[in-house]
Parts: sequence; C-alpha cells; structure tokens
Amino acid sequence: MSTTRLVSIFWVLLFSQLAIADQVVLKNGDRITGTIVKSDGKSLTLKSEFAGTVSIPMDAIVQISSDQQLHVVTKEGQTITGSVSADANKVEIVRSADKETLAVARGSVVALRSNEEQAAWERMQHPNLWQLWAGTADASYSLAQGNAESSSFSLAMNMARTTSRDKISLYASSLYARNSTTGTSLVTANAKRGGGRYDFNLNSRLFLYGFADLEADDFQKLDLRVNPGGGFGWHTVKTEHLTLDFFGGGSLNKEYFSTGLRRTSGDLVVGNELTWKISARTSLNEKTVYFPDMSELGEYRLNFDVTLATALSKWLSWQLSSSDRYLSNPVLGTKPNDIILSTGLRLTFAR
Repeated sequence: MSTTRLVSIFWVLLFSQLAIADQVVLKNGDRITGTIVKSDGKSLTLKSEFAGTVSIPMDAIVQISSDQQLHVVTKEGQTITGSVSADANKVEIVRSADKETLAVARGSVVALRSNEEQAAWERMQHPNLWQLWAGTADASYSLAQGNAESSSFSLAMNMARTTSRDKISLYASSLYARNSTTGTSLVTANAKRGGGRYDFNLNSRLFLYGFADLEADDFQKLDLRVNPGGGFGWHTVKTEHLTLDFFGGGSLNKEYFSTGLRRTSGDLVVGNELTWKISARTSLNEKTVYFPDMSELGEYRLNFDVTLATALSKWLSWQLSSSDRYLSNPVLGTKPNDIILSTGLRLTFAR
C-alpha cells in the first residue's frame, strides 16, 4: 500500500473521530472536544481525551454540538431525546424517534444527560430497597514474633444507600489484639462499634436524621452503650469533589459497665461529616460528633473518625484510618481516651 494512501486513510479516520465527538465553544474562542456527560443548567461535564473530565460553567459556553443521543430536560418537565446543537439563545434537538427538529429556548433547558447518565437518573427515581447500595470493607492484621509476640486484627464496614430524597447508612468496626510476650496470653484490646442512620432531605440543603449506635469496650469496662437520637442537618457544601454536612440534635445515652454501674443521660448532638475527593485516586472521609451531657453538666463524649484511602484498582484500595472515643467521666481505673489506628486493604462494592 502506498504512503499516499496510508496518509489518506489516517486523515479520514482522524476526521471521522472528530466528527462524532461533542464540541463546546467558549466565549474566549476556545474549543473543547470530548463526550458530553451531563449538565444541571449551571455547569456542563465533559470527558476529554487529554484533559480528562472537566466541568464548564454554562454561562461561559456560546455553542454546543453533539452527534450522540442526549436527553434534554426543560423547565416544563418535558424530556426530548436526540442530537443537540445549541447557541447563546436556543437549543435545537434532532429527535431520535422521528428525526424531527425541535427548538427550545436555551434558558428553558434545566438538564442534559447522556444515555448512561439518564439510565442512572431513572434508577434513582424509584429504586427498590435492594438497589443503589455501595460501601467499603476494611481489614488489617499485624503479627510480631521473637522478642515481642503479639497480634492484632481490625475490621470495619460501611454501607450506604443514597437517593435524591434520602440516605440509609450502616456501619460497624472492631479491634482485637493479643500479647504473649510475658509467656501468658493477654487480650490487650477488644472493642466493637456499630449502628445505623437515616437521613431525609426536606430540600436541597436541609435534612432530618435519626440514628442508633451500639458500642462495647472491654478496657473501658463498657459492656454496652445504647445511643439513639436524631435532629436536623445542613448540606453546607455539595459538589462533585467535596461534601460537608453540619448537624445537631439530641440523643439518649444508656451505659452498662462490668463494674455494675448503670448510667442514663440526655445529650445534645453537634457534629460534622466531610467527604473530600482529593484526586482521582485518593479520598478523605472525616466525621466528628460532640455529645455534651445535659443531665450532668460539664461531662461529655467526643467521637472522631477519619480515613484516607488511595485506590489501587476499581475495587481495591489502601486505607489509613484513625478512630478516637473520648469519655470525660470514665469508670474508676480506666483512661478517658481510646484511639484505634489501622492500615490495610479496602474492598469497594456497589449495587
């Protein structure tokens, strides 16, 4: 095959790829080529081969052209499916069903979605209870032999089902450690924590929540802590890479200690929850909850949890976690603070 013919085939293939690519023209004259993922009317998400996934403010865009099938949603609630061409004033859609061209004012378009995004959106509208679950399972193990003989094992699980209206969260963790350095096998740590929470969105910012937590810790002489409660929360920041919630309310705290001590108190609840996608591979999760005791003023509990995870593959990550439980009025002979540090593998799953 001649060189001239090879060059011709190359250019044909190149321009055919460009022809089927979506294109966005900005006010400053820049053109970005890729695949349109979605738009919420304020910004447009586009996957570019070289720039990756980018988010572009809609008011910076003067033209949009897409040969792929997009789902265009208007203020009136109408969804039109087809290829799209838009300028500063109007959006034209060549409807997939009958090839008819429809024009709508650009200001009346509230959303654009690719086929994949549309399918995901539809699943979110009426999911059954077994759908939309996603979560992680963390495990770590350490072993020392020789001058020191010890072993420890920690396990943590977090699951959540999130829809546009509500969120169900389930969580549990445990730590067990044993030391045989002195010749006698001694348990040096044995703690278990778990519970669940339900959030209901009143609007895009305000939500109601309720929770029930259980906890046991041999070395705080705590046989069982039962802690149900609830209140109001505020979605302070809610972006693709960062979410930050603040919440407050009240709870009932019942504690059962191995010494025979029983305590019941009414607590306030003040806290925050942060999820930060630092990069495409690394994310940070943090949660802090403060429980001032309203039955015994001056006493309080403080829970702090933070995890840094780096993805090794789609379903496997390496995680570093810290969990702190502070009790201002511990049982006589025990310390007020218990901290768990762990690192190991994380499995990620979704349904």
